[in-house]
Amino acid sequence: MRLVVGAVLVDRLDVPTRLLAARRTGPPALAGRWELPGGKVEPGETPQEALHREIDEELGLAVRLGAEVVRPGGGAWPLTAGLEMRVWWCAAVAGAPTASDAHDELRWLGRDQLDEVPWLDPDRPLVALLARSLRLP
Repeated sequence: MRLVVGAVLVDRLDVPTRLLAARRTGPPALAGRWELPGGKVEPGETPQEALHREIDEELGLAVRLGAEVVRPGGGAWPLTAGLEMRVWWCAAVAGAPTASDAHDELRWLGRDQLDEVPWLDPDRPLVALLARSLRLP
């Protein structure tokens, strides 16, 4: 099973009111759908190291990690055959989010806006869980 890491990048770790969603540019079957930023863990990396690297590469940000968002019942979030994802709350400590080759649009979404974008199907249960943690501004 290959491990992917994802960032629930929020405006504030203590009282989050919005999170950053990223629109994929590829592959063609996924282009135009939205996800949490992140990527695959490389050999020799811890999941946390991979998350820091991926967020720097994809968004140009340094982040502080908060708690891991664990799937109900425990364990990683299933994505596709052969892929599972671990996810952490994160907040930027340096930089401003910038779109890259992997994502052509970034959008900050509050709790009442999460349904405005077409999320990747495997991310839907995670987004539903996150919605309960976001506070209204």
